Amino acid sequence: MKTVYTFVPSRHHEYPDHPERPGRLTLLEPRLTSFGVERVEPIHATAEDVARVHPPKMIRGIEEVCKQGAGIIDYAPTYVTKTSYEDALLAVGGVLNCTRMVMNGDAQNAFAIVRPPGHHAEPQRAMGFCIFSNVAIAARDALAHGMERVMVIDYDAHHGNGTQAAFMEDERAGFISTHQWGIYPGTGWINEAPHAKKRIANVPLQAFAGDATFSRVADEIFKPMVESFRPQMLIISAGFDSHWNDPITTLGLSTQGFFEISKKLVDLAEEHCRGKIVFVLEGGYDPENVANGVAAVFGALTHSPVKKEASFPSPYPDPDHEARIHEVRKWHGFAA
Repeated sequence: MKTVYTFVPSRHHEYPDHPERPGRLTLLEPRLTSFGVERVEPIHATAEDVARVHPPKMIRGIEEVCKQGAGIIDYAPTYVTKTSYEDALLAVGGVLNCTRMVMNGDAQNAFAIVRPPGHHAEPQRAMGFCIFSNVAIAARDALAHGMERVMVIDYDAHHGNGTQAAFMEDERAGFISTHQWGIYPGTGWINEAPHAKKRIANVPLQAFAGDATFSRVADEIFKPMVESFRPQMLIISAGFDSHWNDPITTLGLSTQGFFEISKKLVDLAEEHCRGKIVFVLEGGYDPENVANGVAAVFGALTHSPVKKEASFPSPYPDPDHEARIHEVRKWHGFAA
């Protein structure tokens, strides 16, 4: 079975000096044909699709504010332009098409390389560079079309507060977020969803948490969470701002680390979800890191290891996360 991808660069969704810009993808784009995977076109998501997560009033509000032209709509700062409403619908549609193809068996797995990103957008508001909650909409769409349980795993450097908010009361939807603690948006502590243990897990990490820490988190938190929740599909919020030299964050993953954690997720999907897994681009603000990170994910999806020479290890020591990992495991009942 094939791996597919979609590419939604949203070239006119751009604001002066803003890090979430089309230039994030300029080094990646010419490499896309070299991965040996099939490109599929995004569908154009409808307002009804988006309304699986966002109320119609919020959707109309985004449409109206975009008509007014470029401007800031959230303190992050989150911006819109005249094309941003259509761009955001196409980003949602790219994720929907990939997810539906995997769910229906038309592809084994997929990567939706889209912008604007989505994991900060809460049901009631756009925020954190995000317009609509791309992964949450796709998860709800899968649940509406026959899936009983879907889990989102988010390894962006920032907490996926929007995905968490969308899933907070939905027992069919699981969510795990690893993120650097103490940065935007300020959410994502271990005990934020006490009613949803073994379904919603937050893993706040110290600065410079690197490849070894993420490997342990995958083995000791992702694995038991997936085994307990038993999702039929995994959707991965892949944020390459977890790289050690991202310009706006300070975590410690390398390109090799992105490959290793993505491979562990692919292996979990193969063991528990009949291989059904969809990666979705979130953050990552250095174009080279994004290009190499995407290559690492495709390596994991196609079982083609990343070339070692493409990965420069983090120069920073990886902090000891033994106590934090134990704390998360204990909260969810995986440790005494």
